[in-house]
Amino acid sequence: MAAKKSKSGKNKPAPEEFRSDALAQALEKQDIAAVALALRHGITVVPLVKPGARDNPLDTGEVWTYRDPKSGDLALLLFSDAKNKPENLPPGVGIYTADWLRKFLVAHPITTVFLDIAGPHPMQASPEEILKALDA
Repeated sequence: MAAKKSKSGKNKPAPEEFRSDALAQALEKQDIAAVALALRHGITVVPLVKPGARDNPLDTGEVWTYRDPKSGDLALLLFSDAKNKPENLPPGVGIYTADWLRKFLVAHPITTVFLDIAGPHPMQASPEEILKALDA
């Protein structure tokens, strides 16, 4: 994560400064093994409906998911860079680790995981494939 520090030290980095270089490079190459490695050992950017409370490190915010109105399928969107998040999604983002991703996928009925859905190098996987990659 590349983040600029403010002079006051009180401000968090702006959402557009959140990035995983390893995931971005893996997606650019469409290298499934590298994507798995980046997810397992790095971070991902996740859209939030509601950001967590600044003063409570246990409050990680409320993750935004997409439910298909026709099928009811639930999708999780992950991004290598907050700049890749489409404007029509909620403005908040969070940075999450592999441990969080594993717990989230196990706890929720996610049917599809999209990585950088709007590009520049999108990829799609099932939750089972992501969990397998995280546990490898």
